[in-house]
Amino acid sequence: MALRDTENGSFGSRFHLGYHVCMDYQAIIAAPFGKLGIRCTDDAVLGIEFIPANARALAPRNPLAKEVSRQLAAYFANADFHFNLPLKLEGTEHQRKVWQAMCAIPRGQTQSYGELAAQLRSSARAVGQACGNNPVPIVIPCHRVVSKTGLGGFMHRADVGALDIKRWLLTHERR
Repeated sequence: MALRDTENGSFGSRFHLGYHVCMDYQAIIAAPFGKLGIRCTDDAVLGIEFIPANARALAPRNPLAKEVSRQLAAYFANADFHFNLPLKLEGTEHQRKVWQAMCAIPRGQTQSYGELAAQLRSSARAVGQACGNNPVPIVIPCHRVVSKTGLGGFMHRADVGALDIKRWLLTHERR
């Protein structure tokens, strides 16, 4: 997926730096591994969050939330699905570079933190931090970045629950 700008088509301006005010979810949908909370305005997706499986579903509150829900469901049904959503993401210049590079990793393949770091002339730790700060997991496929000896982490975590989600996404894309 190539990231596209909601205003002028360039990657860099899609990511807005600065303070982010916490927002309510505009939809909460079921996923094969739990629930996803979708945060968006009428014009752009701000975030997708993994939330507890016992959270109540929430019907989309605006047309974009409905479209995000539709595209996520299409991806869960077919890993070859390509997302096409307007994103408005906050992040540093380095994070934006990592997020863009993750979008270039083909479905069904992985790249190590170290390989991605070498490509970006960065460090594996900095790449891992950027992966963990990805505000739209699945759409920007941070799950495709792994350690050289295993799965690595997911969402700044290495517990069973987080790694089960990462494992499910990778298995889904290899089918």
